[in-house]
Amino acid sequence: MRSIRPSSTARRGGPTRRTSPVLAAVALVSALALTATACESGDADASAEASATAAADDGKLKIPDDIKDRLKEHGIDLDKWKDGAWKDWSKDDWLREANDFVNPIIEDLWDPDRMRDAEEPDQGVDESDISGDQGVTDPTPEPVQAEAIAPPYHANAPTAGKVFFDSPEGTMVCSATVVQDPANPGKSNMVWTAGHCVHAGKKGGWYRNIAFVPSYNDAGKPAKELENPTKEETAPYGVWWGDWAQTSDQWIEQGGSTGGDGASYDFAVIHVTPEEGGDGKSLEETVGSALPVDFGAPAVPKVKEITAIGYPAAPPYDGETLHRCQDRPGRLSLGASDPTMYRIGCSMTAGSSGGGWVATGSDGKPALVSNTSIGPVTSGWLAGPRLGDEAKGVYDAVSEKFAGR
Repeated sequence: MRSIRPSSTARRGGPTRRTSPVLAAVALVSALALTATACESGDADASAEASATAAADDGKLKIPDDIKDRLKEHGIDLDKWKDGAWKDWSKDDWLREANDFVNPIIEDLWDPDRMRDAEEPDQGVDESDISGDQGVTDPTPEPVQAEAIAPPYHANAPTAGKVFFDSPEGTMVCSATVVQDPANPGKSNMVWTAGHCVHAGKKGGWYRNIAFVPSYNDAGKPAKELENPTKEETAPYGVWWGDWAQTSDQWIEQGGSTGGDGASYDFAVIHVTPEEGGDGKSLEETVGSALPVDFGAPAVPKVKEITAIGYPAAPPYDGETLHRCQDRPGRLSLGASDPTMYRIGCSMTAGSSGGGWVATGSDGKPALVSNTSIGPVTSGWLAGPRLGDEAKGVYDAVSEKFAGR
């Protein structure tokens, strides 16, 4: 796949940003300078335990000394991090390797205004590069108009929510789904999203300040009614910070911002913890539900219908309300050596990335079978990876890491 030209009308269906033209230009230059060398900045020997949660106490971050020492190995001072050092995106500080993830809690960072300002970077796939000789690609599906999910979202789509994070380009947002944890049945703290919502891929590293908000804007209020929202309106079930995230090795090695590079492996699992300690309940107990994940990767002819759920943010949507599309999937191949992806007709736009794709499992119950990865900027369709052995490996690793906790 070749990269799309700046004038191309294609995008990745994921996170978004909002900046002034001057700031956008500065951010773009900085990002280009960074990504040219960032792939060399990882520390392959870093401990897989290098994650931590931190609470504010008299203006200081308190974490166990052993974890603080591990963070210092990455050059991270927690007090400075809380005071804004996370905004430094020099290549030496952009942790890249799979076991480099660190995401200390900064209380109240994700206030309602900051959540509303999160948008999506321009990333995507050039439809002219999708050729039939690269595998199996079915005809482009007919567009399906996304349907607004009736509020309250907690009653009608309790596992859906938004993932917020910071990148060199600004404050970003994706969609995500609460999924079951086999090591902690009924008490899951696991969230499923796209790989490009946690890690920049082959030319970057882990994003920062990753947090999940279940049932964002539960009442389904339009943007004009959320000029000065309360935290209860935007985050009625709290803000849950990622204390660990994991994506596929293929996404880290191949993932790109254009051309669909690595899209067949564009999935991730985030393990979360409540920002304010909570009442001892898990995320699953708090929202009352979690979806099972089907790693059988059913073939397209065997799938009658898939429902994609997300918070589309690019026009005509405003990013505040939850939508879904239902369609029978077709096949999309981006490369003969990569797994064929699912593709459905759907009008959802940027911001819906990472949102869950749900189908009826072999037991007759709904299960997550994919997530939104890519789509054209003009909307009309979305594509998501089929979840096979690689996806199960990521899922099992996160579950096992927190088994018994």
